[in-house]
Amino acid sequence: MSDVWPHGKPQVGETAELSRTIGPTDIRLFTQISGDRNPLHYDVDAAESSQFGEIVVQGGVTSAVLNAVVAEKLPGPGTVFLNVNWNFTAPVRPGDTITGRVQVDEVRDDKPITKLTTTVSRDDGTTVLEGTAVCFTMAMPGSNG
Repeated sequence: MSDVWPHGKPQVGETAELSRTIGPTDIRLFTQISGDRNPLHYDVDAAESSQFGEIVVQGGVTSAVLNAVVAEKLPGPGTVFLNVNWNFTAPVRPGDTITGRVQVDEVRDDKPITKLTTTVSRDDGTTVLEGTAVCFTMAMPGSNG
């Protein structure tokens, strides 16, 4: 099965992360893709009168950094989510830099499946998403396994 893992079979405890800065374009593009027109994401007056007090980024934009981590870094290309269990614990605002991080908790020997602890944090250190994910990695043409 070593031919499936693009970067070699993950090891329990291994970690990877990616960061990106979220801007207004991310909100507009996610709104176009999803149809999510919640005023909290783009109406300044509505957002300011909410408990958040300002524009907040959609949860799908926040969690998307984890898609990038698993597809690009760990486990790597060919990886898809089978299950996610995420709690959103704080808002992300336009201009925040967020970091998605995964840690390998389990690796199956019979199938290319990994269980990960997942977190996303803002650049001020606040955790904005925490939970777990189960991923499946399939062999991709040209993979390095």
